[in-house]
Amino acid sequence: MKRALETGFAELSRSIPAAIGVAIAAVDGTCLASLGTWSTGVAWSTIKVPLVVAALRAGVGSRELVDQTITQSDNAAAEELWSQLGDPAAAARQVQAVIYDAGDPVTAVESRRLRPEYTAFGQTQWPLVRQAQFAARLPLIPDASPVVGLMHDLCSEHRWGLAAKGFAAKGGWGPGLADDYLVRQFAIVPIEAGHIGVALAADARDGEFETGIDVLNDLTDWFVEAALSQY
Repeated sequence: MKRALETGFAELSRSIPAAIGVAIAAVDGTCLASLGTWSTGVAWSTIKVPLVVAALRAGVGSRELVDQTITQSDNAAAEELWSQLGDPAAAARQVQAVIYDAGDPVTAVESRRLRPEYTAFGQTQWPLVRQAQFAARLPLIPDASPVVGLMHDLCSEHRWGLAAKGFAAKGGWGPGLADDYLVRQFAIVPIEAGHIGVALAADARDGEFETGIDVLNDLTDWFVEAALSQY
């Protein structure tokens, strides 16, 4: 099975104008697959999922802020939730605790605004495998159920990739530092035995958001047609 997946993925990779990566994880944390040359980078808006879980745990933020942060990926709403968790270091610890509860003791949530025009938390370095493991564990951790529900209800502009297939998903995107553009997404994918976590990434060489979206759509089609049946 692994060899067939690798062969099919290699064929797909040759036709794609981006550095790409796919990670698939089981609920127990087992990495079922890790493919591609892209393996880690900034989280961008995917980090809003553990951020909202942290806000729900702390009892801060209105329903509107929570909804906007996930379904519209609204940065102002996310910044408001972040500020209500305390100072940046305290907020980062609470978001990191959510990721830890999902079985990842290594990923460190960024508390510093490394790039002035972007959120601090969005610059968290989140490896693709660990993100897939987070997705697989997310439905099982406390206070996550409402967030998973919102991940099923993304606005129409964000229903690409795994979200376009009806999976509970969250994407993140932003420009790199070398004229590239990163688009990534993770999702909870039902299978016969329960569910798996899937994380995708495309770092578009032409620096275009639209190219990244197109590549994630291609990766999703490959996953659904060639990989999903393996699980």
